[in-house]
Amino acid sequence: MQNVKRSILILGTRGLPASHGGFETFAQHLALFLAARGWHVGVYCQDDVPAVTQRLRSETWRHIELIHVQVASVGPRATLEFDWHCVRDAARRDSVALVLGYNGAAFLPYLRLWRRKVITNMDGIEWRRPKWSPPIRAWFWVNEWIAAWSSQRLIADHPIIADHLATRRPRSAIAMIPYGGVPVGSAPDAPVRAMGLEPGRYLISIARIEPDNNIAPMVAAFSRCPRDTKLVILGQLNEDNAYHRQVREAAGEDVIFPGAIYDPAIVQALRFHARAYVHGHTVGGTNPSLVEALWAGNAVIAHDNPYNRWTAGAAGVFFSDGDSCEAAMALILKDDALAKRCRAEARARASAFFNWDDILQAYEREALALLGDPAAAAKPLRSPLEGVRS
Repeated sequence: MQNVKRSILILGTRGLPASHGGFETFAQHLALFLAARGWHVGVYCQDDVPAVTQRLRSETWRHIELIHVQVASVGPRATLEFDWHCVRDAARRDSVALVLGYNGAAFLPYLRLWRRKVITNMDGIEWRRPKWSPPIRAWFWVNEWIAAWSSQRLIADHPIIADHLATRRPRSAIAMIPYGGVPVGSAPDAPVRAMGLEPGRYLISIARIEPDNNIAPMVAAFSRCPRDTKLVILGQLNEDNAYHRQVREAAGEDVIFPGAIYDPAIVQALRFHARAYVHGHTVGGTNPSLVEALWAGNAVIAHDNPYNRWTAGAAGVFFSDGDSCEAAMALILKDDALAKRCRAEARARASAFFNWDDILQAYEREALALLGDPAAAAKPLRSPLEGVRS
């Protein structure tokens, strides 16, 4: 392997430094990890501009090449334009291409025409999300198939996603590697108190406010009766959005809407000092926000589905409708022993299954195997399926 060029390009994010979401955070962790181990790492970054003056330019950030791509379009067209220029540039570079998500997978066959090695993290099953119109869902469905057959290796971040991908490709082409997180052992309570909250006397939800995340049912369940606690809903609300108006109308006086908060220190403090984290997601894989809640030692109140059941494990109390959601909230709020046990289970589960070191090493092995090192995959990440199917 000494004569093999260890070079990887990361496509599918808006770029680094991370400030946009789970994929960007993951990309930053992986890029820094691989750069420290001697890899050349390039990350494509989307620059939104009024007019394109220099389509591509590169700069170095913490030993990582940031490849800036100027895009003058807006909305979905801008994303597709960005993806296309990333793929065109990557095709001319002698590197493994790690693609995060399959929304722009229509361009991946171009990489294969240039005989590039492609690993795609397939993310969630996007075409199943009810928020999308039929044409958009059809686009995602087609792109999922294209990504599945244009990539040498597929990454699933959850066992259920791996099961789904096995209907597209043989299991030998699929690796199950979840999302990771950082341990949170302490956090100042000043940001919590600044919002009029008492540590340990509020529940928190951190999510996009949309129907498949069950925000309105959770708010309605909490608001059925007065409580000696608060429910904090972190997320952007737009009064022009009918669902957002529904969420506000369902809220009692103990529900707080601080809006979207992007300061990591404030979000971490709010999560750490919460009585429990409330998670209503119904689709997707290993959700980054839920993993971060486990690393913060949160007891979890989660929608009862295979995604959340596997991720939260014994740290969770689960609900399926408004009545069971209200019951789960009441139970966590009154049962100190249960809340304490769930917090301990959260940290144990995070440490066992969502450790960044294990996860980043697994990605490196996947890349090395594509570069021709058969020993790279000889020690796979311990299967999270062992003993946890329930």
